[in-house]
Amino acid sequence: MERNASSRALLSKIKDLTASLVKEISEGKSPSVCIHKFRNYCTDPNSNCLCSSDLPKGQQVLTLTRQCHAYRIDVLLRVLVIVQKLLQENRHGSKRDIYYMHPSVFSEQSVVDRAINDICILLQCSRHNLNVVSVGNGLVMGWLQFLEAGRKFDCISCPTTAYTIPVHVEEVKDIVSVAKYILIVEKESVFQRLANDKFCNANRCIVITGRGYPDIPTRRFLRLLVEKLCLPVYCLVDCDPYGFDILTTYRFGSMQMAYDAKILRVPEVQWLGAFPSDFEKYNLPQQCLLPLTAEDKRRTETMLLRCYLQKEVPEWRLELELMLQKGVKFEIEAFSVHTLSFLSEQYIPSKIPKVEVLPGNNFKS
Repeated sequence: MERNASSRALLSKIKDLTASLVKEISEGKSPSVCIHKFRNYCTDPNSNCLCSSDLPKGQQVLTLTRQCHAYRIDVLLRVLVIVQKLLQENRHGSKRDIYYMHPSVFSEQSVVDRAINDICILLQCSRHNLNVVSVGNGLVMGWLQFLEAGRKFDCISCPTTAYTIPVHVEEVKDIVSVAKYILIVEKESVFQRLANDKFCNANRCIVITGRGYPDIPTRRFLRLLVEKLCLPVYCLVDCDPYGFDILTTYRFGSMQMAYDAKILRVPEVQWLGAFPSDFEKYNLPQQCLLPLTAEDKRRTETMLLRCYLQKEVPEWRLELELMLQKGVKFEIEAFSVHTLSFLSEQYIPSKIPKVEVLPGNNFKS
């Protein structure tokens, strides 16, 4: 019933939007579309900004008088027609499905992605409200049970079995857990390492991976678990600029979807590792380290300018500066140089008791 009401409200907004465009054309005016602009960080060196708020930071006006704007409006309306049909028929489609409905017009996936974001801003909704879903969701295992659309997910009965995170997170209910904490790992290979080592059995936790940059259902599911279970949540990523970017995507949200940061970010996320200071602390040999590329350095320097690192987690910023200073990076799997199970038996357990008092980590037990 709630979903039907939401769909009806969105369909009404779509009708009003298209009606206003038709009215402008009928009156001999050049139609325009005003899209609010959002951001979840800036490069204000004094950190005197309002990026943490969910308010718009200006707007962009698209008109038919500019060719690039005309194309963007064309794409937006084509995608809007597809979304309207999905809502009317109560069906779901992926961003990739939408791309292949007009591949010659859309030219590349990013064009569709931007149109979907524009529509969400115009209709003041989240992407899942449009019945547009992600493909290739994350994985979860550990001490957890829940229902999704009547289907029972019983991870507790076998804590080392991986379950795909549900696409329709809004239908997840009856969450039950006896876990002590939630652990996010950047990639599937580390997730499988922990599964093989029966990490959840030994540590009574929930482990989640987004398989790299996390998709929307993974981020929404993580936020739901934290809200319902009130558990501390730790994140383990590669010691490189991409790993750090993934970490900040979980905690602060992404710039691309800054308009929806309020329902996607998980401010409780604490950085477990791997830290640039870890390669000396854990005696990683030189052959485990890789030099930062020119692109790595450029990316790191750009990330250092993000205002939230100065305002909220300055100690994270110090670690990032250390990475740049040392000029090296390494993967989580590098700890296997000691023993295959070093990560699950020594590294992570040694971090968990200490991480609650790590500067920049704000969870209070």
